[in-house]
Amino acid sequence: MKSALIVFPGSNRDSDMIKASTKISGNAPTLVWHKETTLPDVDVIIIPGGFSYGDYLRSGAIAARSPIMEAVKLAANKGTKVLGVCNGFQILTEAGLLPGVLMRNKSLKFVCKSVKLEVTNADSDFTSGYDEGQVINCPVAHHDGNFFADEKTLAEIESNNQVAFRYANDTNPNGSLNNIAGIFNKQKNVLGMMPHPENLIEKAHGGTDGRALFEALLGKQLGAKS
Repeated sequence: MKSALIVFPGSNRDSDMIKASTKISGNAPTLVWHKETTLPDVDVIIIPGGFSYGDYLRSGAIAARSPIMEAVKLAANKGTKVLGVCNGFQILTEAGLLPGVLMRNKSLKFVCKSVKLEVTNADSDFTSGYDEGQVINCPVAHHDGNFFADEKTLAEIESNNQVAFRYANDTNPNGSLNNIAGIFNKQKNVLGMMPHPENLIEKAHGGTDGRALFEALLGKQLGAKS
């Protein structure tokens, strides 16, 4: 699997994502600067976490209007897989590739800790390495992770089985509606999630619960399900 990673000014989780994807696939992703207007021929596009443009205006709002995002939209519409983590999730909602919006945490404080995630939908190219209903560990680190959608949109997300992950066991760190931690688009080829699976891919990190996502996404099943 060939992958590309989009780099924005203010990204600070790109190195973690590069290391994770390289570790799993054996190939480093092609780095694409946000001012580029075209993408290389790849199977997967990754938008990492961080604080693009310092989170000015709204988290992800300026980055979503960067030139490269038009190419990302075109690729996604043609079926290319797109993964957005944390700020990447925020960018995908602001760009209209995913429904809803990520608002300020309910506590109005930055949250950095490990949470429990329930795998709500294991029938996707991202989550097939897990079992539906499986509960995994995953760290979060964000100030604006409170997922919100209007009543109609939320009902559509639920009825279309677009929820990929939910915060489990009362570990919701931000007040997200329906404990939503990650969602797909309707076609299930775009995934946005607030937790950071790239930070749990080997035992030295304290666990490997994030590894199965990258093994499924990058087409290299190296081991049993986490």
